[in-house]
Amino acid sequence: MTDRLAHQSTRNQQFWRQFRRHRGALIGGVVFAIIVLGVLLGPMIWTIDPGYPDIRARNQGVSWLHPLGTDQLGRDTLARLMAGGRSSISVGMMAMVLSIGLGCLIGMAAGFFKKLDGPLMRLTDLFLALPLLPLLLVIMMLFREPLSRSIGPQAGIFVLIVFAIGITSWMPTARVVRGEVLGLKERDFIRAARAIGATNYSILKQHIAPNILSPIIVSATLGIATAIITESALSFLGLGFPPDFPTWGRQLSDATIYMQDYPGRVFWPGLAISLTVLSVNYLGDGLRDALDPRQQNLRK
Repeated sequence: MTDRLAHQSTRNQQFWRQFRRHRGALIGGVVFAIIVLGVLLGPMIWTIDPGYPDIRARNQGVSWLHPLGTDQLGRDTLARLMAGGRSSISVGMMAMVLSIGLGCLIGMAAGFFKKLDGPLMRLTDLFLALPLLPLLLVIMMLFREPLSRSIGPQAGIFVLIVFAIGITSWMPTARVVRGEVLGLKERDFIRAARAIGATNYSILKQHIAPNILSPIIVSATLGIATAIITESALSFLGLGFPPDFPTWGRQLSDATIYMQDYPGRVFWPGLAISLTVLSVNYLGDGLRDALDPRQQNLRK
């Protein structure tokens, strides 16, 4: 037990040593942490209601009362930016969990079971061949109203967006996981596990899954960025959340008609989306380098 803890501590130290060498990943991790903490804890400090309209304060610029100005209805831009961040990041996280789960399940089944490899990979190729944005638009238009009537407009659209993004973004993860599993199942420790009578389930759980954790983590970080961009695009096109429900994409869409007179309204949500996506991408690059044993051997 002591040896296992010591080995785990050494691995953690090695991971941190490799990760901190990637300056972009460190900066990206700090920026992403600041954004997440800002949208979660910011409303406790900045207590203005993001949906409260104040006609007397509409179209104001930067001031002490409104640090990022107000919109055409007098709603505080900073408060709406924090509320929109909670929505956009929540969608990104949940859609990432769904896409990673589907990708891992299909990739592990295709790589481990030879009979399933052909059909599952052809299914993956089929999804890769489908045009993503038109497919998302069709899904939103078909199921938007039924879900809104059944579980409410906000909850219905949230579930629909998460589901639509999740089922259309699992394919890269499935291909990566399948490749890793194909290489692992021919290793000596897998053959030894089979020789002592281990079941397929135990091999997948105890030997395969822990060894493909690195690419899964990297895919998860990149999946958050993809989901945020997709949700922003849907909201920008008017097929996302309702107009009174703030997201970064919705704020960007609402601000486009005022872009010439009030460019700040486009700048702030656009900056939030860009910083979040860039920080997550850099974080994923750093995790990939730190978790890749080949990179570690090259740097020794």
